[in-house]
Amino acid sequence: MKVLVTGGSGFLGKRLREKKPSWVYVSSKDYNLENYDECISLLESTQPDAIVHLAARVGGIKENWENPADFYECNVSINTNVLKAARVCGVKRVLSSLSTCAFPDVVKTYPFCEFDILEGPPAITNRPYGFSKRALYIQTLAYRQQYNLNYSCFCPSNLYGPGDNYDLDSSHFVAAMVRKLQEAWNGDTVEVWGTGRPLRQQMYIDDLATIIPSLLESHNTGTPLIVAPSENLSIKALVDLCVSVSGKDVKIRYTGDLDGQIRKDGSNRLFLETFPEAKFTSFREGVKKTYEWYDEVVTKSSSNISK
Repeated sequence: MKVLVTGGSGFLGKRLREKKPSWVYVSSKDYNLENYDECISLLESTQPDAIVHLAARVGGIKENWENPADFYECNVSINTNVLKAARVCGVKRVLSSLSTCAFPDVVKTYPFCEFDILEGPPAITNRPYGFSKRALYIQTLAYRQQYNLNYSCFCPSNLYGPGDNYDLDSSHFVAAMVRKLQEAWNGDTVEVWGTGRPLRQQMYIDDLATIIPSLLESHNTGTPLIVAPSENLSIKALVDLCVSVSGKDVKIRYTGDLDGQIRKDGSNRLFLETFPEAKFTSFREGVKKTYEWYDEVVTKSSSNISK
């Protein structure tokens, strides 16, 4: 089966390429997926049997808050065009990545499950992005219903690991912590957004890259399958683990601003029932691998260039 991966140069796309190098990977440098005609051109030139749709504009809570219209317009355009072009070009199988940001800000019981996705609005801090992912889910269901196409979605928890975006203006939480700690000196104070109280599931990037081929083969329903580790820790606990792994003697100061959702943990019960062989890396182990990678690839490389 010839598989096309959108978002091939992104964080997840790069790690997936290491697992499945025979698949075809494209990025925004190759095609502008916000343009429908370019989506058609892409599919006509590659003629895939299946698509793993990962392309998206993503960013941390700060960037989402400051650029809500950009996040909404870009993601709605990309998702609508990719799925429509796939249908028009006769692609029978599409697997698309959602986000836990698509789920409600508050649900009646935690962890939330797949069937809670439309039970309320997403968190205000990233609501436009969350609704763009819901639109992708609804479009997928509509195509299944009207055209009998095997299009499906999975919903990963927060991702981190080697190769992430470490720009402090747009990075996610773990990447920002790794960079801040790597650049900190003993005795420094490291600033962290929020209060440290919210709970988060953090998934090591290679865990998801490993399971995607199985999702493509076996997740053939309209359920927005949640892929997440069972480990659900407070931001403070995650920060403390990051500091422990770094070996730095630093103080942490929480800003109290933009906490985001207090809880956004999803149940992995259905996922583990479907894929009982799946394994998740503990946060301590994963952040240790990430910190060591950053030190070797980014910090030392920069030092060598400066010399």
